[in-house]
Amino acid sequence: MKSGKTILMGAGIFAVLFIVYYAFGHPYFNGNRLTMFVCVMALSITILYYIARANSGEKIYLRTIPGLKAFDEAVGRATEMGKPVLYVPGIMDMDQVETVAGVIILGHVAKMTATYETNLNVPVSRSIVMEAGREIVKESYLSVGRPDLFNDDMVHYLTDEQFAYAAGVDGIMLREKPAACFYQGKFYAESLILAETGNSIGAIQIAGTASPSQIPFFVTACDYTLIGEEFLTASAYLSQKPALLGSVKGQDMGKFIVMIAILLIFILNGVHDLGWIDIDFKEWLRVE
Repeated sequence: MKSGKTILMGAGIFAVLFIVYYAFGHPYFNGNRLTMFVCVMALSITILYYIARANSGEKIYLRTIPGLKAFDEAVGRATEMGKPVLYVPGIMDMDQVETVAGVIILGHVAKMTATYETNLNVPVSRSIVMEAGREIVKESYLSVGRPDLFNDDMVHYLTDEQFAYAAGVDGIMLREKPAACFYQGKFYAESLILAETGNSIGAIQIAGTASPSQIPFFVTACDYTLIGEEFLTASAYLSQKPALLGSVKGQDMGKFIVMIAILLIFILNGVHDLGWIDIDFKEWLRVE
């Protein structure tokens, strides 16, 4: 029922805007971007549809990400060795989607450390990230029935300075020798410094970022890496929140539709170039 209402609402908005376009013309819309307008509205409706389905309790399937399977292995190894788990949520603030994703994944790791009674160390470089991290770790420990193991010092502030922060985290690695290191968030030039130090102490390392320039360094120095969309999808996969699951599923369906459309237009343009039909699809779609 909710899914149907969402679709009708989205379709109604689409219809109203479409009518406004043809009724009033260019003062409100750029006629040359009609194709883009239709695509954006179609994608928005698709995402809202899957969010509604997820909210209604329907199971949304997301393919398994190999890097996520290593989370249990990493925490389990730290538990067996009696060593702590180090979690680095990047160096940026909560206004970055990668930091938000990293904090959500932190909640999943915290549940495992609480279950296995393993020490967790989360050094951060932003005060707001510290507060958000403390809340999600506290909630995770409470959800598995071990609030007695939680303390505020698990998530602690170091510094806002990029390389001072990297030096501080490296110092923690060399002193405490964590058996598992997680790097999940937004990183810049400090990525290789952190990963190489973790590699030097023999820790199992799992990284995740959507920063294209830092992915090669993590792939080289870490055992597992969540690359680009895998990292952003991981937060939805682990949290199982309907809004996140529905958004990912809706975007995947949008990509599938775009792929089909590209293939179809390619075939039709080929047919047009052969002279079999007399329709210029590029002009018809107003593609600039």
